[in-house]
Amino acid sequence: MKLYSKRQMIWVCAGTGLVVAVVLIGIGNLLGLKPRSASSSLVVESIPSISSSQNQLPTDDSAPLDKSVQVQTVQSTVSTSSPAVAYGSPGYYSPDELETINVYEKYNESVVNITTEVMAINWFMEPVPQSGGSGSGSIIDEEGHVMTNYHVIKNAYKLFVNLADGTRYEAKVLGSDQQNDLAVIQFKPPAGKKLKPIPFGTSKNLRVGQKVLAIGNPFGLERTLTQGIVSGLGRPIQEDSTTVLRNMIQTDASINPGNSGGPLLNSRGEIIGINTMIYSTSGGSVGIGFAIPIDTAARIVPELIKNGFVNRGIIEMESIQLFPDLVEYLQQTGYGSPVEKGLLVSSVKKGSNADIAGLRGGTKAVRYGQYIFNIGGDIITSVDGEAVASVADLNTALEDNRPGDKVWVEFYRGKQKMTVQVVLAQQPRSK
Repeated sequence: MKLYSKRQMIWVCAGTGLVVAVVLIGIGNLLGLKPRSASSSLVVESIPSISSSQNQLPTDDSAPLDKSVQVQTVQSTVSTSSPAVAYGSPGYYSPDELETINVYEKYNESVVNITTEVMAINWFMEPVPQSGGSGSGSIIDEEGHVMTNYHVIKNAYKLFVNLADGTRYEAKVLGSDQQNDLAVIQFKPPAGKKLKPIPFGTSKNLRVGQKVLAIGNPFGLERTLTQGIVSGLGRPIQEDSTTVLRNMIQTDASINPGNSGGPLLNSRGEIIGINTMIYSTSGGSVGIGFAIPIDTAARIVPELIKNGFVNRGIIEMESIQLFPDLVEYLQQTGYGSPVEKGLLVSSVKKGSNADIAGLRGGTKAVRYGQYIFNIGGDIITSVDGEAVASVADLNTALEDNRPGDKVWVEFYRGKQKMTVQVVLAQQPRSK
């Protein structure tokens, strides 16, 4: 057995280690691997924090990294994230957006916020003023005339008009028409203050699907803009037991409490309707709103400004709407007719236009609940070519007629159907 000295053992181990290192380096060169420098590692780790997730550089050990390519990629990613068109420049908005923006900027200051005070009775039975409701209105001329809904100013003790610049003016009611839910109020702007009225368009040629804009003060949020389309035309809406609003415009533009009286505009900024009511099961907007056609307002507003009321013709009689219990009672008592819908003429005053035309009232007084009326009179079924089944229908049929106009009235007298012509009388002005 051959013995080695301590020095020999050291040299043998060193030689063996050198051989192993040379072999490993050779294998690495054959496989194409290169050691990473410290600076390269820093560059690779810094790239993901700068570039987007869509521009990650490869991290595979087999992919050689080039610093110049990395820097160029990061710079390219940053430059493509900026908008192609400068914010606020003409090309930034679509043509449809610009159309809407222009209408609002041109006419939002022509829409006023109307607030009211009403009289109430306190615990000591004393009349005291208190805050009423609020709504919207449209300035229609430079004299301070404002068009709104009748229900906005109904029972108002005081009226105030709030303009876009924050000024507030007391206003007065010039005229109102409950039958069409329209009113005109007026405030006096100070000398030198120029008002910008909104022009009237027409509701004659509206199309379902046409874009419309509503400006108003929902919940007191002044000059709010909503957009939608005309979603229906010619809707008859019964507002109360004696009033049917005809030819209403249906829209899905959001309308809420406070929008009443505000304008419904077309894309040219013309008023085509007066926002009036919504259909809702919750009290908030569900996308079904209704506006009075501007052609109705254009016919009525000048008369409201001039006279304070609409000079509308009427038939001078007292009548009651047929209902199932009454129809059954008429049949049992021998006063029945072939129809179950219509207006029973309760009384006709001697010398009235109904009396002159030949209409007859009832002859037998009966009580139904708290009401007393006469049976045995004529039953009217049509006036001026429109079917009549209620007082609201009668008012609607005569809505566009004036005193002195002649209308045909169809009715049943017993089983016999008859027709007479009635010359309309002056409607008494209600206070």
